[in-house]
Amino acid sequence: MKWKPDNIDTRMLRELQKDASLSQRELADRVGISQNACWRRLKTLGEKGVLLGSHARVDRAQLGLDLVVFVMLRTRHHSKAWLQAFRSHVLTIPEVVDFHRIGGDYDYQLKIVTEDMASYDKVYQRLIEKVELDSVTSYFAMEAIAEGRPLPL
Repeated sequence: MKWKPDNIDTRMLRELQKDASLSQRELADRVGISQNACWRRLKTLGEKGVLLGSHARVDRAQLGLDLVVFVMLRTRHHSKAWLQAFRSHVLTIPEVVDFHRIGGDYDYQLKIVTEDMASYDKVYQRLIEKVELDSVTSYFAMEAIAEGRPLPL
């Protein structure tokens, strides 16, 4: 059974999604509880696997990572061995920032972030070198309207 957060936990999660660098004191003040109660709730959220760590959002454009590509993959292979080999291979490519098995016309969707088209071509070559794929279709993002939005709590 899935765990259901109460109102205070939900408010804490909303605040942390906005700014994971908040101190326990700042978080406690924002949700109206004591620092000790905040610590206990954070500990419980971690133990239940709701909080998976804290991460810094990095401005990719400041680092020259200007190209975002959504790659749609189709395969004829669906064996457990092929799937394991494919997953392992894709996870060795650091430019793949999101990786999903999906339903519909395609089997997998990747989000790749890299510098430019030449860099993407190198990622593409690495992607196809170890596993057989039926088709690879790439969609190039023109503008990021919303990225990394918080979960709707």
